[in-house]
Amino acid sequence: MTVPQTEVRPDLDLEQLTRLLPPYAVVLHNDDHNEMLYVVHSIVLCVPEVTVEQAVEIMLEAHEHGEARVITCPKERAELYRDRLESRGLTATIEKA
Repeated sequence: MTVPQTEVRPDLDLEQLTRLLPPYAVVLHNDDHNEMLYVVHSIVLCVPEVTVEQAVEIMLEAHEHGEARVITCPKERAELYRDRLESRGLTATIEKA
């Protein structure tokens, strides 16, 4: 049985990578339905790269300014995180970063 080989591209620079996988921002929107601790817990649960401290800052920014950027990542992962947040009753969108 042959194992497929992954092509290594040392010549691929950040600019090329950004063109191939353009960054998208996951944006959390404020709501009047969810408690602050629930929002923090949901962010940490749905977006593993975010720490509790960062989640608190994100929640407060959304609360005070109406929205907050949760993370910037490739589109497919941004869609996953948006869907996870929405599955917990939060309002989230994605936009080109």
